[in-house]
Amino acid sequence: MLSILLWLLSIAILHNTVSGSISCYDDSGQPVDWYIVYKLPKPHHSPIAEGMRYMYQDGSTQGWVQGRRLMNSTEGAVGRTMQQLYTEAVRRQETAYVLYNDEPPNKLSSSLKGHTKGVILLDRTQGFWLLHSTPHFPPSLNEKEYAWPHSALPNGQTFLCITFPYSQFKEIGNQLLFTEPQVYDYRVEGTFAQDLPTLLNASEGKHIEEEPWNSSVALTSLGGKEFISFAKFRLFSDDLYSGWLAQALTSDLYVQFWLRSRGILPSNCSGHFRVYNVKELAFQHPAITFLSMVDHSKWCVGTENNPGWACVGDMNRNRAEEQRGGGTICCSDAAIWKAFHSLVQNYTDCDGARDHPVTWAVIT
Repeated sequence: MLSILLWLLSIAILHNTVSGSISCYDDSGQPVDWYIVYKLPKPHHSPIAEGMRYMYQDGSTQGWVQGRRLMNSTEGAVGRTMQQLYTEAVRRQETAYVLYNDEPPNKLSSSLKGHTKGVILLDRTQGFWLLHSTPHFPPSLNEKEYAWPHSALPNGQTFLCITFPYSQFKEIGNQLLFTEPQVYDYRVEGTFAQDLPTLLNASEGKHIEEEPWNSSVALTSLGGKEFISFAKFRLFSDDLYSGWLAQALTSDLYVQFWLRSRGILPSNCSGHFRVYNVKELAFQHPAITFLSMVDHSKWCVGTENNPGWACVGDMNRNRAEEQRGGGTICCSDAAIWKAFHSLVQNYTDCDGARDHPVTWAVIT
């Protein structure tokens, strides 16, 4: 009996510690170790709300479930997580934040900076790193409130939020020196600047100046989940996926990215591990099918469940982005792998002449 009471007490203490600090939050307002949100494309001639629906997964869902709110709501997972940035409580307490986007809101984009989008917010205990694919998002702090950009209604988008302990943000800052983000709003002052010099340097526009031009680092979430961050500098001069990631993960990959950009790289079978461009996707419940042409998300998944890698990031496969910084975060997790693998319905073979359907028998 005593052991049960001690266990319950430890859970309560952990929950209070997490909920009292900056964290990723789910649709119910509970702090979570990590989540993935997939904003669905808006069907033609449908109401605006249809362009803000999403699918959701975290460690408790064991796959995709329907989001309970809309992307513009501060009661949805992304809205709840981001709302921490705009509250007076966060403004008053000692916090640091970095907002970056290669297409920032209300500012000109730069093709010289990394093709990377994200949000970092932390206090002296912990914080979150949110990687996403959405242009003009989120609003800067002086806007004082969370909002969803109208430009992001039509296409699919992905979000990966991970809650990290304070100590991990030094490594995260170092990864940003490789990806060279276009930072449009930040505050890294006082103790944060002393403890996390790489985060400050990246926020100020600094970048690495000598080889190697790429970096992979293991990151451990607050709850102990292992991730790997892959980051490349523009002088790496190769595709993230076929030039590095497939070999590093020792896996053939299906890659979903924005197929309307210029200079699209074809599926690549020149190396030991193959990289295939996804052409068509589908969620099973609810039944939703769409083409990559209306999906702005950037993710990849191993073709086989062993080793079962899945990655969410912010890079396309095109010639221009071979010369730009960017990256992705990967994990080997059976539920996450199955969730993403089940989406792939059709991909382009390396001969470029034909598409290949993926049958349900293969992906279950």
